[in-house]
Amino acid sequence: MLMQNLNLKRCLRVLRVGLLVASATLALDMLTYGSVYHPLSYFYEGLSWGICQTSPVSDCPKTSTAKTSASSQSPGMVVTSHHKATEVGIKILKAGGNAVDAAVAIGYALAVVDPCCGNLGGGGFMLIHFANGKSKFINFREKAPLAATTNMYLDQKGRRIADASTQGYRAIAVPGTVMGLNQALAKYGRLSRQQVMAPAIALAETGFILETPDVRILRQGNRKFLAQPNVSKIFLKHGKPLQTGDQLVQKDLARTLRLLAKKGEQVFYQGEIGQAIVRASQQNGGILATRDFKSYQISEAAPLRCIYRGYKVLTTPLPGGGVTLCQMLNILEGYPLQKWGWETAPTLHVMLSSMLFAYSDRNTYLGDPNFVSNPVQQLISKDYAKQIRSQIPPDQAIPPEQVQQISKSLEGTNTTHYSVKDRAGNAVAVTYTINSFFGAGVIAENTGFFLNNEMDDFAIQPGVANQFKLLQGERNAIAPGKQPLSSMTPTILTQNQQVVLVTGSPGGSTIPTTVLQVILNVVDHEMPIAAAVNATRIHYQGRPNVVLTEPFGLPKPTFLSLWEMGYRVAPFYPWGAAESIWFNPQTGLTEGGRDDRKPAGSAISF
Repeated sequence: MLMQNLNLKRCLRVLRVGLLVASATLALDMLTYGSVYHPLSYFYEGLSWGICQTSPVSDCPKTSTAKTSASSQSPGMVVTSHHKATEVGIKILKAGGNAVDAAVAIGYALAVVDPCCGNLGGGGFMLIHFANGKSKFINFREKAPLAATTNMYLDQKGRRIADASTQGYRAIAVPGTVMGLNQALAKYGRLSRQQVMAPAIALAETGFILETPDVRILRQGNRKFLAQPNVSKIFLKHGKPLQTGDQLVQKDLARTLRLLAKKGEQVFYQGEIGQAIVRASQQNGGILATRDFKSYQISEAAPLRCIYRGYKVLTTPLPGGGVTLCQMLNILEGYPLQKWGWETAPTLHVMLSSMLFAYSDRNTYLGDPNFVSNPVQQLISKDYAKQIRSQIPPDQAIPPEQVQQISKSLEGTNTTHYSVKDRAGNAVAVTYTINSFFGAGVIAENTGFFLNNEMDDFAIQPGVANQFKLLQGERNAIAPGKQPLSSMTPTILTQNQQVVLVTGSPGGSTIPTTVLQVILNVVDHEMPIAAAVNATRIHYQGRPNVVLTEPFGLPKPTFLSLWEMGYRVAPFYPWGAAESIWFNPQTGLTEGGRDDRKPAGSAISF
């Protein structure tokens, strides 16, 4: 006992000495660098290093942007998150197809080579700018089943049921991708459905060799694969993860694609594919019914438009993220960002403030325009932006509770974006999604494709954040046939009647801020498109009250300045994949910027 007491006293003495040394070291560090926050910079760098070692999909620090770009005097360009899909797009353009033909072919090809995120079982948006100056927005977002109810994911005490809106058949909204791609092709393409779908069918039927980036992504779904025998037989090898060099063959998906090529979308919405999904849903506790598929329709509209420093911005109307993007651009137009510089504290302060106000308004006022009235024109007006600028102090973070009005009451990061421009000057930006990695984690019978978990994009329980930490209001509550609010923001910029930028990104709630930063990087900071796309990113939505940066994303002086202003800054895994095209008016070159956060991607000129 005496020895134990002596040992305890020695331990306490060592602990006290250690604490005194640590306190003295911290005090000396603060005095030396003149900031009480300076010691946090070591934690920031340490966490950044740790994140880089464990990132599931991309390496960091970033690779050289010389490896992630293509440029050509020819105006044709395809940029996607998988080189096989990019090659398909180029093949279709060379066969005489236009940008829409290529975009549809890429959409089907990504369903094969990027199964985590490319999709037949989800939905999305297509933005088209034609060479004649006209533009079209096609909305093929998923819709809630007609049997859906506002409280379907809450228990009898009003508490959220864990995983109910993210895993399994109850999480699935009615898919729109097949109808969206097929009707876009029929209305605006040149080639036949069989021509456009043939490359995707071949990739599924004969397979393709997996490379390291493919395997890293597939490993994120191993747990989901193991839980479903019909999934594991495709994406596992004798119950073990696939390896680099293995060939991924998807016979079931090839059969589905052949049916679609032969019979069109009716086989999906009124035929055997939709029936298989309904059967699987009803056998596994879901609520999808035949009438959900028969009643599904896409819609077309004019793009949302705003102006930023003389550039015309064409982007997504509701339920997409264009309102949020335009609101941030309008606010920032009043500041000399080019003079202040990229990644400086003054620039980032007003950027973060614009994000705070825009996300607050998004979560408070916006929802499916077929169900609620939205004050869009007020939110994207220059006068409203001026009012917001008057509320932004020059060097102090705004407490989120002073801005955000939701006291009651998040969206999938594993989306896919690609950009296409043909030689005639037509441009297409497509963002589509199954929400989380591999969606709801289920494949209906032998259809071969993952189904979405898009129901989680609704405000499942107003006042409680979703999987992406978005705090949303009653306007985005579940209702039968309703589309959940989306952050997807495919965007095209024009100047002097010419397309200069085609962009967009996956990333859930970070999508509008990613697109914002690509625009600011090329317009204000005059970066080449590859540098603009691959520059480190920052994101802030107020709740949670943390500014996210990519690893090593901020210079130390800027990091410290933001903390001193009242921001709480932390590193996070790299996000997004802003596959973009830029026409450089000075050089006459069309430049493709491939985002190296998805290293399987490529940019190819035509």
